[in-house]
Amino acid sequence: MDILLIGGLWLDESAWKDVVAELGGLGHRAVTIGPAATLDDQVANLIAAVDAADGQPLVVGHSAACTVAWLAADRRPEGVAKVALIGGFAGGDGKLFADFFEIKDGVMAFPGWEPFDQDGSAADLDEDARRAFEATAVPVPEAVARAVVRLHDDRRYRVPVAVVCPEFSVAQAQQWIDDGLVPELAKAEHVEFVDIESAHWPMLTKPVELARLLSGLAQGAPR
Repeated sequence: MDILLIGGLWLDESAWKDVVAELGGLGHRAVTIGPAATLDDQVANLIAAVDAADGQPLVVGHSAACTVAWLAADRRPEGVAKVALIGGFAGGDGKLFADFFEIKDGVMAFPGWEPFDQDGSAADLDEDARRAFEATAVPVPEAVARAVVRLHDDRRYRVPVAVVCPEFSVAQAQQWIDDGLVPELAKAEHVEFVDIESAHWPMLTKPVELARLLSGLAQGAPR
């Protein structure tokens, strides 16, 4: 199965390189979807990859890009086998995409490690990994961060979803959905939860484990 990979804020396509290599060895064709000037552009690039896939792909979003992956289910509900959400959830219609940090000179730059150290998101990134992250961090255009999410097709709720839980537990993810904090997933008909022992960026710290997890999700796709 083809597996489409979308990184979260500030990540470029190189963040997935070890995952892509491992997925190739497991018999999958992995395609990375890079950042773009606008949210619409990134979604268009993803939809083009869905349309070009060999059969229905597994679409994988990380962090804020979980919403991008969910937009693929909305735009192509019959064309996506499953959506996997790593370390994040699908945003709802009418919400801002990722207005999380200061916008300056038209971009949301990487804010440094303090906010991620406070919540434990970067707990397993050593100094070398942090420097490598900073060296490749792509500032997020305001047209992406403050874009309004638009969802149109309720058939997206039929697309199976896997919530991959890195820095939070399966029990926490289930509780957040049950409490109504993630309305999109509360309406989804098929949701599974998978744990991975990492902090927020498993593609950087646990690429082999992540690739094997994604391969298992792809092989178990019911569509």
